[in-house]
Amino acid sequence: MSNPELALLMLGAFIFIILLGFPIAFTLMAMGVMFGYYAYYVPGQDFFDSRVFYLLSQNTFSIMNNDVLTAVPLFLFMGYMIERSNILDRLFHSLQVALRAIPGAMAVAALVTCALFATATGIVGAVVTLMGLLAFPAMLKAGYDQKLSAGVICAGGTLGILIPPSIMLIVYGATSAVSVVKLYAAALVPGFVLAGLYVVYVIARVSVTPSLAPKLPREQTDVPWLRVIVLLLQAFVPLAVLIMSVLGAILFGLATPSEAAAIGALGAMVLAIAYGAFTWGRLKEAVFLTARTSAMVCWLFVGSWTFSSIFSYLGGEGLIKDFVLGLDLDPLTFLLLSQLIIFLLGWPLEWSEIIIIFVPIFLPLLPHFEIDPMFFGVLVALNLQTSFLTPPMAMSAYYLKGIAPKHVLLWTIFKGCFPFLSMVFVTMALVHTFPDLVFWLPNLFYGN
Repeated sequence: MSNPELALLMLGAFIFIILLGFPIAFTLMAMGVMFGYYAYYVPGQDFFDSRVFYLLSQNTFSIMNNDVLTAVPLFLFMGYMIERSNILDRLFHSLQVALRAIPGAMAVAALVTCALFATATGIVGAVVTLMGLLAFPAMLKAGYDQKLSAGVICAGGTLGILIPPSIMLIVYGATSAVSVVKLYAAALVPGFVLAGLYVVYVIARVSVTPSLAPKLPREQTDVPWLRVIVLLLQAFVPLAVLIMSVLGAILFGLATPSEAAAIGALGAMVLAIAYGAFTWGRLKEAVFLTARTSAMVCWLFVGSWTFSSIFSYLGGEGLIKDFVLGLDLDPLTFLLLSQLIIFLLGWPLEWSEIIIIFVPIFLPLLPHFEIDPMFFGVLVALNLQTSFLTPPMAMSAYYLKGIAPKHVLLWTIFKGCFPFLSMVFVTMALVHTFPDLVFWLPNLFYGN
């Protein structure tokens, strides 16, 4: 039964309920079943004979049987094992010594460490927390500005949801039916551009105002180059080789994302053993965290697909599509409007809810505006960096505040994030102005 007004009521009720703090996945399922029972209602039918229950069970089976989503728990396990390999402190120290001649060497080393570690784990909270415990106090002790130090940790820690192998891109690929392999190739250059802009900003800012990041005492940086090379070989090279092996296997078509993720998970265990950090307790903890996070993603998909199926059946998707098309927007205006909505949704919601629930509303409109869904996905991935950096719900800032010294105020952390937030918008503008930043690698590897 088509009832667009009821579909809009369904969407509004869902937003209101999740703002009250109810679990999103089960709220989606509950709303889908409630409104779906009305939509599929047949007089005289037994309660459990409603087609909405068949829809719910079929969606659950389809999600659990989805080959693309198999990569999610494997990449998560890889990240949790690397997180427990005790490699982070060695990596940060080796990079700090190697980059000693650069202005703001400690901050640049922290950014590079965050980027590499975030790429390996894809878990923003873990990266920000661990780097907040390791690098943030070290920078403050060295006399670094609180805002600059906080911004470096928060911004660097969020790169894992953009730079492959990103869990977010797997979820977007499953939602939009876009090849995850092509998404990885498309996001690689924009991800490095954003990370590069962060580094350039820090170097330029410290060059103009050296007091923000005083040089370290000579005794801390006077290390022979041979020793520097040894440190990098011990800490930087093994993790970099693991990440590049996983990415290379995917991009060059040697393995599917799921197969490469399995090799990455095995490589992470080998790395933990090599660093003497592998224990039965850590393995159990990594498996538990992987299962918990994977279950959250899967149930979000089940709830989202049930909700969106009923929403579309009631005519809500068609109503929104007709409304947007009736505005007679050009492609640029549509892109700006959609990205603004996603930016605002990032304040109260996490990236998983935005990708699974709200992005599908825009996907049917892309063909009309002749926008490639792969290009749109990279813009969304860039945009979602802001959801971790923008108050009032800047989760990276809250992660850092939770482990920062008491004299570091939350508003100070927020202010430190703002310059890096502007780098995200600059990167989005560059991607729109130069689309080849997205299309060059996919076209190179896989053709037009």
